[in-house]
Amino acid sequence: MRLGLFNGGRLGAVHEGQVYDVSSLVGEPGPAGRLDAAIRAGITSIPSELLTASAVSGDTVSVDDVQWEAPLPRPGKIIGAPANYYDHIDEMPNSATILEWGFFLKAATSVIGPNGTVEIPYTDVPTHHEGELAVVIGKGGRDISLDDAWDRVYGYTCVLDITIRSSEDRSTRKSFDTFTPLGPVVVTADEVAHAANLDLRLTVNGEERQSSNTSKLIYGIPELIAYASSVTTLEPGDVIATGTPSGVSEIFDGDVVTVVIDGIGELTVDVTNRRAVPHADRPGPKTALRRS
Repeated sequence: MRLGLFNGGRLGAVHEGQVYDVSSLVGEPGPAGRLDAAIRAGITSIPSELLTASAVSGDTVSVDDVQWEAPLPRPGKIIGAPANYYDHIDEMPNSATILEWGFFLKAATSVIGPNGTVEIPYTDVPTHHEGELAVVIGKGGRDISLDDAWDRVYGYTCVLDITIRSSEDRSTRKSFDTFTPLGPVVVTADEVAHAANLDLRLTVNGEERQSSNTSKLIYGIPELIAYASSVTTLEPGDVIATGTPSGVSEIFDGDVVTVVIDGIGELTVDVTNRRAVPHADRPGPKTALRRS
């Protein structure tokens, strides 16, 4: 199935070109949303009678007309894989890979949905795009083995890991509000036969900047799940951003960024610098305090 949120957090299922409101599958959601509740309930298919009832009641809209929201507006964890394509490492100043860096965490409040707006925070520090495949965890756990890892995947979606290039820790540089565009929908694992071989393409204002395939990941999806779960318990609805290929570059006010992943979907956002300030003007002391 293709599942997402629309119309103020309603749960929608895509079927034969229509989006059906299937919100009744789950109860009133918390901040994580109705899809998160469906994931925790293990729902991967929609009963045909519910689709019929939705159609009869008129709770459908053409997939071409729906305005999708972030499918998981507040994931429990967003786990990022730095330096997970060798061609991206070659364009960066540091030659370390995910083997040396480990993973990082992004704030759940950094999530926005399709057609949202990325806000550049600083006038004098570059903000970069990073297009990636996102893995959504279904059945969680700790110390998940490589053999079991594929069975822990609920589905996949597109993600943009927006990043500023400054001296702060990764979790700071990647956790600004609006820095994790996600969506448009989550495609359940049963519909993705070859997640380890998906084409990924990113454009800015229609110009191609990134083009690669998930077969080139250093740590593949099973390795990422096994490694992350060796450190922290994975839970249903957690999101793993699998890493970005080469072509990372700066984005500017007015840009339109689109990432397309074969069989998964297309995610588009725009960019503004309306709140940007000089890096030196961020809150806090201007110099490090020293003990006497």
